[in-house]
Amino acid sequence: MTSFIKETQSIKEAVTFINTIDVNKLSRLISRILQKLHLKGERTFSEEEEQKLQAALSLEKATLSLVLETTAFILEQAVYHNVKPASLQQQLEALHLSSDKAEVFTQTWATAGPELIERSKHSIFAPKKLDYVGWQLNLQMAKSSQHRLKAPSAVLQLGLHNEHSESQENVFVEFSHQELLDFYNKLEIVQSQLDSLT
Repeated sequence: MTSFIKETQSIKEAVTFINTIDVNKLSRLISRILQKLHLKGERTFSEEEEQKLQAALSLEKATLSLVLETTAFILEQAVYHNVKPASLQQQLEALHLSSDKAEVFTQTWATAGPELIERSKHSIFAPKKLDYVGWQLNLQMAKSSQHRLKAPSAVLQLGLHNEHSESQENVFVEFSHQELLDFYNKLEIVQSQLDSLT
């Protein structure tokens, strides 16, 4: 079985601190992180809640941040790799997480993981989504310094929708003939790679 989490120095440090946390507190912490994991750009805990957590878990602010970030990272990797609970437990124990703490991760993952994986299948990772594309062709015929100039260009209007704030944004991009051809070729590559995945 290939490990989906590399044992870095920061993960080793975080595991040391996670091993000191009470099992019940760890269970509630993991559940809260799993509830908020799909909300990109939103904090799991408010500043006030983090201060209370520091006191409850007897951790310094930097240590608490490390524990929260590492726990979220482990869970994000579990979502990304669609890991089975038994496999998650083995991998956590390979990172030297104590078996009771690994069991807490595994039980919480077994309960909430499938729903989170399903939700992540239907969400987008980018905060903006392309709603529509408009275009316009321009042709510059001549300048006073160049009588025979023909400079075609295309202007694409990309209508972007921000999923979190419900706002619309228009982005205008101007391409020369060659730039548009290069862009088209890159889109063809992306399309062929997407086709190969399905």
